[in-house]
Amino acid sequence: MYLANTGRPDAPPRPAGARRRVPATVVALGAVSLVTDVSSEMVTAVLPLYLVLGLGLSPLQFGFLDGMFNGATALVRLLGGRLADRGGHHKRVAFAGYLLSALSRLGLLLAGGATAGIAASLAADRLGKGVRTAPRDALISLSGPPETLGRAFGVHRAMDTTGALLGPLAAFAVLWATADAYDAVFAVSFCTGLLGVLLLVLYVPSAAPAPPIRSTPLHRGALRDPAFRRILYAASLLGAATIGDSFLYLLIQRGLDLPPALFPLLPLGAATGYLVLAVPAGRIADRVGRRLPFLAGHLALLGAYAVLLLPVAWPTVAAVLALLGVFYASTDGVLMALAGPVLPAHRRAGGLAVLQTGQALARLLGAAGFGAAWTFWGQGPALWTAALALAGALAASWRILPAPAPVPVPALAHDTPEAP
Repeated sequence: MYLANTGRPDAPPRPAGARRRVPATVVALGAVSLVTDVSSEMVTAVLPLYLVLGLGLSPLQFGFLDGMFNGATALVRLLGGRLADRGGHHKRVAFAGYLLSALSRLGLLLAGGATAGIAASLAADRLGKGVRTAPRDALISLSGPPETLGRAFGVHRAMDTTGALLGPLAAFAVLWATADAYDAVFAVSFCTGLLGVLLLVLYVPSAAPAPPIRSTPLHRGALRDPAFRRILYAASLLGAATIGDSFLYLLIQRGLDLPPALFPLLPLGAATGYLVLAVPAGRIADRVGRRLPFLAGHLALLGAYAVLLLPVAWPTVAAVLALLGVFYASTDGVLMALAGPVLPAHRRAGGLAVLQTGQALARLLGAAGFGAAWTFWGQGPALWTAALALAGALAASWRILPAPAPVPVPALAHDTPEAP
């Protein structure tokens, strides 16, 4: 017999009596990400001050360094995914990425203010982040049955975001205790990063049991699978219509004439919403399917654009930050949970890397386009254009993403036969 799986092609029904506990691998990887994000965000929080105020770099020089290395991260993910899929060495490749990022903090400590040393350290950090992302997400997706992946990714992303919130607080605590000694921040960050590597070695298993994979032939690449291609097209299309948080924060800052000192606090509001909503959003995605929450998250982003078209006031700020939290909670881990079961186990990391890279490059394109539109047309017309582009991308993605399909469910022993 078949049960209609309306709206849930990507989340098979949970078997009766199935355990609802999050796999230990997911919790361990969440702890690794939490500690690593504390380490990385400590540096991220003070790096602009250190480079611009401490070393005298111009904002243009700092923006060039940061933008170049962030763009390179997207491409390095492909390498990490490919290496991880060769022989199933997901943990080894993730270990290399985490270790390289931790050592980059030591590089900042030893650079002594030399621009070349700082650039090399930033490159190592971005390289490590790019290498580890796809193998880590593949380990999460292989750690449990497909119908629980939404919650699994939600738990991981919530722990990851906790580290991102604690990192800046730790950095400023160290600066306060050491009278603005940036070297102390780099030293503490390095030690914290090594702790994350140690947690990975001790508590993350080398291999995760592969769940049942839907009918994707093992000899075919990810891009040859129609369902995966649809997910990639939709994610890239929506990414190209995403203008980037920094522009939204700049629009808020200009609308309220916020002092520069308060500007770094704006991302904390969205991150808090993400932290609170990540696990509930994952659970909802497991129940109703990942397609609807993923699109609903982008609808929330469209709502943020619409709110900013109104006169900016403090209620506007609260609404925008809340909608951004909904956006990230409903899309980040949910997208990985949507794509994971489509990919065969031995191509899981590489396929997720392709998806992450396509989305990241599309977002870079979208941010660049919005920046150009703002420069030539002004912020109002640019925001209207972005809103219309996102609305069109949502309508197209509704048609592009895999449609609902019946899922076979074996008849139980006590089922009564159907009437002829």
